[in-house]
Amino acid sequence: MSEKSVHELIVGTITCFALDKQRQKLAFSPNDHTVHIYKLAGNKWQPDCVLTEHGQNVTGIDWAAESNRIVTCGADRNAYVWNLQEGKWKPTLVILRINRAATCVKWSPKEDKFAVGSGARLISVCYFEKDNDWWVSKHIKKPLRSTVTSIDWHPSNLLLAAGSTDFKARVFSGHIKDVDGKPPKETQWGEKPAFGACLAEFYEGRGGWVHAVSFSSGGDKLAWVSHNSSVSVVLAANKSQIFTVRGDFLPLISCIWISDNSIVCAGHDYVPLLFNVDGGGQVTFKQKLDVVKRKESETMSAMAKFRTMDKEASTGESGKGVNTTHQNAITQIAIHSGNKKSVSKFASVGIDGRFVIWDVKGLESAIAGLKIA
Repeated sequence: MSEKSVHELIVGTITCFALDKQRQKLAFSPNDHTVHIYKLAGNKWQPDCVLTEHGQNVTGIDWAAESNRIVTCGADRNAYVWNLQEGKWKPTLVILRINRAATCVKWSPKEDKFAVGSGARLISVCYFEKDNDWWVSKHIKKPLRSTVTSIDWHPSNLLLAAGSTDFKARVFSGHIKDVDGKPPKETQWGEKPAFGACLAEFYEGRGGWVHAVSFSSGGDKLAWVSHNSSVSVVLAANKSQIFTVRGDFLPLISCIWISDNSIVCAGHDYVPLLFNVDGGGQVTFKQKLDVVKRKESETMSAMAKFRTMDKEASTGESGKGVNTTHQNAITQIAIHSGNKKSVSKFASVGIDGRFVIWDVKGLESAIAGLKIA
């Protein structure tokens, strides 16, 4: 099998995406108020339908695997839960009660609630109220000081992690009595997890918007990426020690665990990056997960490059595109096959309008014999 599968979906930016359980359907937003759903026909993705309920740009999409429901949120301060009825997707409005744009959304592991981050400096944890037949929300506010940019649920279904533009990553209790029953006395990340309690707060010391957060498969590790070109990890067993790695890579936008000791991150560098995490939580950069062909221009002498730059205002690659799979920044990565404990494939989208499926094992064997750019 090839180490990657590249699909040209649109000419333009894909801001967010989600896949159904069978990986036969793909929902994404092309940087506007719509959500496009494509279906897989053979080896090609073909348009199926367009969801148009939002009034402004869609900022987050998540597809519940078991219940087959899609949740979307947008800059219009709304969120919708979409149910497939008689072959058509029907929206249900969610009462978010926010006065700023919604920025991200994520189903809980049991799919009985979801969380929405927003520019209103709060998190709306939403659940279905059967008596009134609608989705309502409870707010987590303190100690948030700025826009919530990312959310991830703990595997227990009770806790959630959030990153924000105040440079911090936090772990909150998302326990709702009507949904989860009586709360436990303690969790991996703290005691007495009453709804909205901030169980942990992390700041890696250098400053940078937190773009993405991710719990490990067991929920005992939390990773996040920041705009200061850093990747950080903290262990539940030692919350006072934050392990951070910085490199010469550009800021990262998204991150996922692909095993108990490996994280894949991606962002403005156009390529996914692999990081290792040892048993103590120490993070190290391992390699770029993109095999690229070296161009003739890269073997040019310094004088030849200078002449090309002077003549064409370029480095010799003008009109030839970027020599990476993604031609621009990657906006999101997500698991395609497997789970956080063992991922065999992950998918990415970017500003170039491409949807790429990466075979982790295939990449490892290819990278072993080729030089990485």
